[in-house]
This record gives sequence, structure tokens and C-alpha cells, in this order.
Amino acid sequence: MELKLRDYQKEALEKINAQESGSYLVMMATGLGKTVVFSQIVRKGRVLLLSHREELVYQPQKYYDCSFGVEKAEVHSNDEEVVSASVQSLVRQLEDFQPDDFDMIITDEAHHAVAPSYRQIYDYFQPRLHIGFTATPNRADNVKLGEIYSKVLFERNLKWGIQNHYLSDIRCFQVDIGYDISKVKKQADDLNMQDLEKAMNIENQNKAIAEAYEKYAVGQTLIFATSIKHAENIAAEIPSAVVVTAKTENRDSIIRDFTERKIPCLVNCMVFTEETDMSLIETIIIARPTRNASLYTQMVGKGLRMHEGKKELVLLDCVGVTGKLDICTPTDLFGLQGEIVDKVMEEADSEESILLTEVESRVQEIEEEIRTGWKLNLHRVELFQENYDTHSINYVIHADGHLSCNYQFGKNAQVVVTAPDLAGNSDVIFFENRKSVRKFTSIPTQTALNSVYRFLKKDFSDSQNLWDYNRVMNWGTKPATKKQKSALRRKLPSKKQEDIVWDELTKYDASVLFATMTDRR
Repeated sequence: MELKLRDYQKEALEKINAQESGSYLVMMATGLGKTVVFSQIVRKGRVLLLSHREELVYQPQKYYDCSFGVEKAEVHSNDEEVVSASVQSLVRQLEDFQPDDFDMIITDEAHHAVAPSYRQIYDYFQPRLHIGFTATPNRADNVKLGEIYSKVLFERNLKWGIQNHYLSDIRCFQVDIGYDISKVKKQADDLNMQDLEKAMNIENQNKAIAEAYEKYAVGQTLIFATSIKHAENIAAEIPSAVVVTAKTENRDSIIRDFTERKIPCLVNCMVFTEETDMSLIETIIIARPTRNASLYTQMVGKGLRMHEGKKELVLLDCVGVTGKLDICTPTDLFGLQGEIVDKVMEEADSEESILLTEVESRVQEIEEEIRTGWKLNLHRVELFQENYDTHSINYVIHADGHLSCNYQFGKNAQVVVTAPDLAGNSDVIFFENRKSVRKFTSIPTQTALNSVYRFLKKDFSDSQNLWDYNRVMNWGTKPATKKQKSALRRKLPSKKQEDIVWDELTKYDASVLFATMTDRR
């Protein structure tokens, strides 16, 4: 099959094809064509494709021009050059294969790769090359894929896709429809569906969804519901809306009428998370809360395709009471989390909106406006230290997860450790006078933190009161020195100086201000 590849797809293939052996991750946002990419990887032997869900195993077939077999339920392969298998089926059929049957394994939705069923398959086979593909960015609860993959080989995230005009920007609204899912039980990597259906499928909430549709939806709208009955009840509140479920027989004609604007609104239950070809969606309404970052990106991803006359995707994220449940939100699509991120999104309520590409810059503005980051940074450090040993270095942890620390008094010297990527690796960059003077790329995050500590301990012990967190806690409550205040007055814009109560400024406050002001990432 002759495919016209985009430049970034060619670049991804060049990097993959250059690997003689090993296990690597490729991160590509939904809509950037990861299936096209992995189908064009040079084959040096038989290939095994692994999918998380059974309904996905046939979808790559149209991109291959060789024999193509399937392992799914009662359907079995027969020595084909490419075998596409659901993990659930293959793990029960391993004895039908030899460990050296496949030269390459390609794992789709690779964020599931640390699950026991996947590990059983990886432990059994002995491929030359293993490439994992995922569209899901980091989340705080993300497992460490570095146990499976050595590094992220190629990455093009959602933000990149939007900024380079391959995907639509997303205008986010958070609409409170009044649900309460605080008592819904967790189940695997998501929520118990029976509990969720009971909590979501309530008449006044369904009416609130319909009201949000009437008030905010633009053009062709796709609504994700929790269950078939929930979808039917929502559709009953919206004139001309059509329900699509797995049992809908005339699905193709419905999609055609929708694309031709004969049907304004489709309400579905888990149907359009599949690779269904829908060329026009202008609004998506999420009325199906989820903890599963992959599912969330797949739902939103249905509306990311560019289309003539389409300015942006309108995303109505239905919210309510969640208790301690950590459900996905629009900012998870960019890997952004934290108190300031939540504050920015709360402003995008039913009376306001915000483009997703504006969230990060707005967060940075607020961080710079904060006079003291003491409590905020303490909380972030505590969360970070649940997974990593920071050696008590006085890091400022930013909303996108990267760390920074000033390490020399009177100098514009700072070290930056990038947020752990999906493989658990980070970059370390040392800056002096605005220039990078030392850099280590794609090393395990804990190794990066160890290296920073050894470097500072060895070469900058005289500045330990600045970069050692425990020492900072000893002197940080003391008033800022004249030297600190003088430096801040020289460097801070006059508008920001107005927000500082100089008589109350502490040494720690000053150090945080310096860190956020001089951050070089």
C-alpha cells in the first residue's frame, strides 16, 4: 500500500529503523498517525502486533501489503508475516508459538505494558526489537514504563500537533452538571461501570448536559455517555440527537449523515473510541468520567482532526463531585497537573473558556506572580519524593513537572531536571549566566537526581545553604538579606515588585522568587 508520509512520520521511521535491537517507546498524540508509522517499519522477519482491546486487532490490516493473521478469541493465525493479537487472547495461546517466532514486537497503547499479562508475553518471546507506541502523556499515577522500555525514541505530543497545525486547538469549558461520583468504586485502571451508570444517569443531570449542549456546543457534536441507557436518556433531551451503540446496524449511514450535517448530534457509549473514520466533529461533550488516561485521550482525540471551516474543537468537560477519585481532565492531555493548573481550569467554568494551548502560559504567569511558593512547593516536593530520592536538594517543582534549583550565591547559576518521561528518564541541564554549560540527556530520573547531588556536594559545598533543603528550612524563615532584596529589585519588573511585602520577605521567599524568575527550561 502506497502511503504519503508526513515529515515527522518519516523522522520517526528513520529513528526506529536505525535501531538494530532493544526496547523503545514512541509517543505520538492521537490523530498524528501512529498506526501508519508502525505499519511502515522495515521488517526483517515476522512481526507481532499487540493490542489492548480485541476490537482493535483488525484495524492495522489495511496498512500492510503482506500476509496478515489474527489471534483473537476463536480466530487463530497461521504463520503469517504479521500477526495482530489481543493480549487477552494471546496470553492463553503462548504454547502455540516458539519463543523466536517473531523478529519484532509492536505494542499499541504501550502504557499498559507493565501489566502482568503483557509481561508474560514479553518474557516468553525473544524478539530482536520491541517498539511501544502510546498517545498518552504522563500522569501522576503513571507506572514506570522504564521497566520495559529503555528510552523514548521519538515524541510528538498533542501540543506539538496543535502548534504545527496537524491537529485542532481545544477550547475547554468545565460545566458542572451536578454529578456525585465520590462513592463510585475503582476497578482496574478505571471506574466500576455499574456504580458509574447509577451516579451519572440521573434525569436532572441529563437535562443539564442538554442545556450545556444548547448553550455552548458549536456545530457537529459528539457526546460520550456512560452506558447505552444513559446515551438514550441524554439523546431524549436533545432534539434531533441520534444514539449510536455497538448494536446500531446502520452506523455507516448515520456517520455519513452526521458528516453531511443532516444529524447535528450523536450520543454514543464507547463506540467512537475506536478508529472510526469521522471527518467532522466540532464539539465533544465528556459525560463519561474516567481514570483511564488512554480512554480520555481517545475520546477527545475523535475531534482533533482538522476540517475546512473548523476553527477549533470545543470540549465540554462535565464535572461534579469526585471525592478522592483522580479522574482525567483536559489538562492531562498536556501532562499538566497541580494546584495552579486546577485554578486556571476552574476559571474556564460555564461562563468562561480557555484554549488548551493557553493553559501552560497562564500557569507560568501565575507562578511568577506568586510572592512565596513555600507551601505550594512543599506539597509538590512531598508528592515527588514518594517516587524519587531528591537528596534533600531545594528544588522548585513546576506545573509541568520539571525541577529547578539555584546553586550558587550571587551567580545566575541554576540546574534543571526535566520531568520524567514515559520511560522514566530525564535530562539534566546546568546553566550559568543564561547559557547551558553542562547537559546529560535521557538518563534514568533517579540517576539524574543522584548526579546533581554529587556535583553540588563536590563543587558547591560553600553554597549549601542555598541548595540544601534542610539548611534552607533552618535559615529560610529569617528575613531576606539586603543583598537578596537589592538583587530582586534589580531583576524583578516593577509591576511584580508592587506585589511583594518587602518587610515580610524571608530568605526562602527570595530563593523561590529567584528560581521561578531565572528558570531556563
